[in-house]
Amino acid sequence: MTDSSIDRLLSIMQTLRDPEKGCNWDVQQTFRSLLPHTIEEAYEVADCIERDDFDSLPAELGDLLFQVVFYAEIGKEQGKFDFNEIVTLIADKLERRHPHVFAQHENITADEQTERWEAIKAQERADHFGHGSSALDDVPLNLPALVRAEKLQKRAARVGFDWPSVQGVKDKLHEELEELEQACQQGDKADIAEEFGDVLFSCVNLGRFLGLHSESVLRSATQKFDGRFRFIERVLEAQGRLIEEQSLEALELLWQEAKTHDKESGSEAFETGKI
Repeated sequence: MTDSSIDRLLSIMQTLRDPEKGCNWDVQQTFRSLLPHTIEEAYEVADCIERDDFDSLPAELGDLLFQVVFYAEIGKEQGKFDFNEIVTLIADKLERRHPHVFAQHENITADEQTERWEAIKAQERADHFGHGSSALDDVPLNLPALVRAEKLQKRAARVGFDWPSVQGVKDKLHEELEELEQACQQGDKADIAEEFGDVLFSCVNLGRFLGLHSESVLRSATQKFDGRFRFIERVLEAQGRLIEEQSLEALELLWQEAKTHDKESGSEAFETGKI
């Protein structure tokens, strides 16, 4: 992006926020009111990438960039910060967290870089939060639950609070499933909810040990279910049959047919998460 193009975007944003000449909707927005739109734009970027839709990706990235420019303009109006400060802070952070590139000029492996990155971040957290800081500080509360669970587990693991092998994680998952079964037998809704949450947390931990991101994997599984269920609906509609009138056995046969259709039509993207 050239200076002229970013200046144009900043100028457009300033005009949109002008109380007299701007857009009423844009003028009314606040930091909080923009949050849902920012989250939506981030998910639309993720959707393009997961579907390999690189023709649409630039436009979606532009929408996400516009959110940053929007926040910058509100920040400038309130005397809190501006776009230049945002750019300066991220540039400083990138140089600070990549000393092997910008200072020491070392040729290190990706794993070594990850270790150094985390050590630098830990020091930054200690500097920011001061005495008594936690390894779990600054993990946002409003992250999607699966993402936050994984981040918390990774933070704990970096200070040694982790299973030595994947077998321990599997054993823990089985233990949590047994506790869920006991809670179900007792019938206490609060206990059932708590034990089910423990099962989900253990599943995320297992995914982490397997090198998987639970949020992405579940999104892929959800899309796979969506595609196969719609296939069943189309088959039944073509036959003039209603899905609610079919037996579970008949629906299971159609489900297997949908799975076969996925493989024959090259829809393995559902299986790999490339959706």
